[in-house]
Amino acid sequence: MAAFFCYIVECADGTYYTGWTTNPERRTRQHNLGRGARYTRQHGPVRLVYVESLPDRSQAMRREHEIKALKRPQKQRLIQSATSDLP
Repeated sequence: MAAFFCYIVECADGTYYTGWTTNPERRTRQHNLGRGARYTRQHGPVRLVYVESLPDRSQAMRREHEIKALKRPQKQRLIQSATSDLP
């Protein structure tokens, strides 16, 4: 059974890009190689700053939409809350 993830990458210019994938590390490499979204090709390189695991593609896509609707300070709080949970 495949796992699905919603992720945020920070671009070189400090902006954020949100997407969904089955492999966040691979997807980040794709963005950095210019094979990701048009936005990250224009604003790269990127670094992975947030990953959220979800049970299926539908929920990952829904969560991506929710995160994209957040304002920048809300995204920063989301990223910070996930980072502070790390050991």
